Amino acid sequence: MSPSSLENRLAVRLRPGLSGNRVIFVGLLALCSAYIQGPLTKIFDFPGALAEMEHFGLYPAPLFAVGIIVFELAMSALVLSGFYRWAAAGAFAAFTLAATLLAFRFWELPPGMERAMATNGFFEHIGLAGAFVLVAVYDLRERASTERGGQ
Repeated sequence: MSPSSLENRLAVRLRPGLSGNRVIFVGLLALCSAYIQGPLTKIFDFPGALAEMEHFGLYPAPLFAVGIIVFELAMSALVLSGFYRWAAAGAFAAFTLAATLLAFRFWELPPGMERAMATNGFFEHIGLAGAFVLVAVYDLRERASTERGGQ
């Protein structure tokens, strides 16, 4: 049996279970989890949220804190509901990239543990942004496919 034949057989067997709506929702929920937990933490510790904004040079801190809370919760709701999922996922990709460039400037740190952790955080967040790009692309493809099938 060739490797591609084995791959195709496995895909055929696994596709029904892994492409179900519940599995997709749980995957999207996991992807959005930091964008749900983060704003909730900011809401319950608003002074901490203000300190975070000030740490990153975002002024006026209250405006940025509230804006980020609303943005993250609203985009998470859109991704999870499927309503404008592609747009919300694209917005999350851009937001994550911008936040990563602001928060994980590993290249400015001296060699050592702090730099290694910032480097890891940087590339983890780049991967997260990439995952949101994929969600946007797949959602747009699904919509195009549905439109073609419905005509």
